[in-house]
Amino acid sequence: MCGIVGFVGGRQAAPILLEGLEKLEYRGYDSAGLAVRDPSGEVRIVKAKGRLKVLTEKTNGGLALLGNCGIGHTRWATHGEPSEKNAHPHVGPNGDVVAVHNGIIENYQELKAKLTKAGYSFYSETDTEVAVDLIDYYYKKYQEGPVEALGRAMTRIRGSYALAVLFKDHPEEIYVARKDSPMIIGVGDGETFLASDVPAILKHTRSVYYIGNLEIAKLTGGSAVFYNIDGEEIEKELTQIEWDAQAAEKAGYEHFMMKEIHEQPRAAQDTLNAYIRDGKIDFGEVGLTEEEIREITGITIVACGSAYHVGMAAQYVFEDLARLPVRVELASEFRYRRPILDKKHLVIVISQSGETADSLAALREAKEQGVPTLGIVNVIGSSIAREADKVLYTLAGPEIAVATTKAYSTQLIAAYLLAVEFGRVRGEIGEEAYGRYIEELLALPGKMDKVLEDKERIQWFAAKFANARDIFFIGRGLDYAASLEGSLKMKEISYIHSEAYAAGELKHGTISLIEDGILVVGVLTQDGLFEKTLSNLVEVKSRGAYLMGLTAYGHYSIEDTVDFAVYTPRTDPHFAISLAVIPLQLMGYYVSVARGLDVDKPRNLAKSVTVE
Repeated sequence: MCGIVGFVGGRQAAPILLEGLEKLEYRGYDSAGLAVRDPSGEVRIVKAKGRLKVLTEKTNGGLALLGNCGIGHTRWATHGEPSEKNAHPHVGPNGDVVAVHNGIIENYQELKAKLTKAGYSFYSETDTEVAVDLIDYYYKKYQEGPVEALGRAMTRIRGSYALAVLFKDHPEEIYVARKDSPMIIGVGDGETFLASDVPAILKHTRSVYYIGNLEIAKLTGGSAVFYNIDGEEIEKELTQIEWDAQAAEKAGYEHFMMKEIHEQPRAAQDTLNAYIRDGKIDFGEVGLTEEEIREITGITIVACGSAYHVGMAAQYVFEDLARLPVRVELASEFRYRRPILDKKHLVIVISQSGETADSLAALREAKEQGVPTLGIVNVIGSSIAREADKVLYTLAGPEIAVATTKAYSTQLIAAYLLAVEFGRVRGEIGEEAYGRYIEELLALPGKMDKVLEDKERIQWFAAKFANARDIFFIGRGLDYAASLEGSLKMKEISYIHSEAYAAGELKHGTISLIEDGILVVGVLTQDGLFEKTLSNLVEVKSRGAYLMGLTAYGHYSIEDTVDFAVYTPRTDPHFAISLAVIPLQLMGYYVSVARGLDVDKPRNLAKSVTVE
C-alpha cells in the first residue's frame, strides 16, 4: 500500500527520497509528495497526483529542494480521492507539524469532531490530516516534546499506522511511530534512513532496526533512539539485511515480473538448501521439534490471495502425506466468525511481506486463544515473523512486481517441506519414501528451468488471446489449486475476467457460460485424475471452447483433444504444481504485455495489503 521514506544526514535529502520512493512503486500508489527542511529551517512541501515521474519533474529530480532532512510518501487512496490536496505530506496549523502516514485511522471522524471543537479546520478529506492535527494539538497543549506528543496521540488513535513526522522546532530530526504498518530504520555513516520496505534503502545500508508495535523513534544523522508509548527509552538490536541490492533491479528484463518468474528456480533452491541438510529436513532454526509435531492433531492454514492458494495446495499434500486434518481459511474472514480453535492444532499463517493486515489479525486471534502458531514469511523481522511462535522463512529475496511469482513458489516449497517432515515424524512416511521425496524436492529447481525453456511457445499462444473477454481454468485436486493461482495471475495483470473451477463442478452450472471460441485452460498434472479432467475438457470443447492443456511429459494423447498443449517434466504428483504454475504465470504475463498494460503495477492493486 502506501510507501514511506525518510532521510537525515549530510547529503541533499530530496534525490535520496525520490530514489527510495521509486523502489517502493511496486506497492501501488496514486500520488506522491516530499517534505524537506531547507537551510533556513522552513519545511518545503511538494506534491503531485499520478506517477512518481510527475513529482520528479516538479522538483527537478529533487535538486530544487535543498536540505538534508526530509520525508516522502506514495499514497494509495483510502479516505479522499486521489488528488494533490489529499496527497501526503500533510501539515498542521502554522506548519509546526508535518507528517506522512501509511495505514488507516479507524476513528478519524471522532477525532476530527474533537479537533474541530478545539478550533482546528481541515483542508483535505484524509484521515492522515486528522492524525497530524492531533499530534499538533497534544504538542502545543502539553509542551512536553515530540515523543510525548506522539505517545499521547497514539493512545487516542484506533487503527493502523506508520507515521514519519517533522517538528518545526526540532531541526535535523525525524520522529516515527508505528502500529501494525511496516516500517524499517536503516543507519549508516552519519546518515539515517526510513522506509516501508527494504528495497528503498538497500543501496545505502544493510544495517536496520525494526521498530515494534506502539513504539516511537527519534532519528538523527547516523543514529536512532527508541521509546515505548510511555516515552521510556528502550534498547533495539541492529539487524543485517542479507539481500543483494542488485536483486531488486531488473537485470536486463523488460519487467520485474518476468525477472522474478526466472528467479523461481534459484529461490526454490535457496529455500530447499536452508532446510535440507545431509539428505534430511532440519527445522532446527524454525524451532519446531519432533515432539511438538507428534502432539499436533490438526492444522489450520490462514492466508490471503496467492498465499491462500498455497494453503489450498498444502491441504492436499498435508492430508495425504501426514494424514492430518487441514482446514484452509481466508484471513479476511477468519476472525469475524469467532473461529473455534483446538489448542492441539497448529495455525500456519502464510504471507510474503509478513505485514498483511488480515493475516496478522488472524495470527493474533489464534494466539489469544492459546493455539500454537507458525508463520511462513519472506521478510525477516516483519510483524508476523516477530509475533508468531515459530517462523519458517522463505528465501525468495525481494519481490517487486505486484503479482507474486517467486514468493508463491517458495511458499509451496515451505509447505512441501513441512508436510514431508510431519509425515515422517508421525510414521506415515517410511525411510525409503522419505528419501525419495527429498530427492524429488531437490530436483524441482532444475525442472523449473526446463519449463522456462518453453516460454516462446506460450508467448505465441498468449498473443492470440489478448482480446479475450473471459478465460476459464479447470482442474481437479492439486490441479484445482494451481488453476486458482493461474486465474488470479490472468485477471490481476491482464484485466481479463477469469475464473477457476474444480473440473467436476462444471455440470453444476458453470458449463452454461461456455461459448464459441472461449479459452478454457485445463491443468492435468495428477495421473490419477488425468482421464476424468480430460473428459471435462471434451465436454467444453463440444460446446465451442478453445482448449489449452497443461500436463506432464508422457500424456501426449492430450493433443487429440486440446488445441494447444504445454508439457512439464515429471515429478512426484504432490509437487507437480510447482512446475505447472510457471506456464500459467507466463500465460498471464504475455497476455498482459500483448494488451500493452503495466505488468508490474496493475491498476487498483498493491503489493502488500497492510490495511483491512
